[in-house]
Amino acid sequence: MADDHRLICASAELADGGSGKRFELPSGSPGFAVRHRGAVRGYVNRCPHASTELDWQPGEFFEESGLYLICSTHGAIFEPGSGLCIAGPCRGESLEALAIRERGGQVVLLLDEAPANHNPKPRRDD
Repeated sequence: MADDHRLICASAELADGGSGKRFELPSGSPGFAVRHRGAVRGYVNRCPHASTELDWQPGEFFEESGLYLICSTHGAIFEPGSGLCIAGPCRGESLEALAIRERGGQVVLLLDEAPANHNPKPRRDD
């Protein structure tokens, strides 16, 4: 059972609409976890538009109101619960969701559900 997940952080480290936690996926791709409306969510840290990392400072994924995730490169706005882009150049596309759960006061990545080989889309130059 211990090998089926990887510790990301203590649950208390993720405040609702606050700073997130960055981590590396088994594939070597960057991932992140945040808390929104009490639930922990995790995504591959890549904007669907340009394959750049979202956070404008390490672990800072939310825009100033703490209601939406924002891409630091193009300002795309994402719903934290679904990863769906609702405004910006990748509107209608989604962040790649990760299997993040809370277990015993810890936030963990379920390894058997993690992307094995994440190959981001080629960067568009617009």
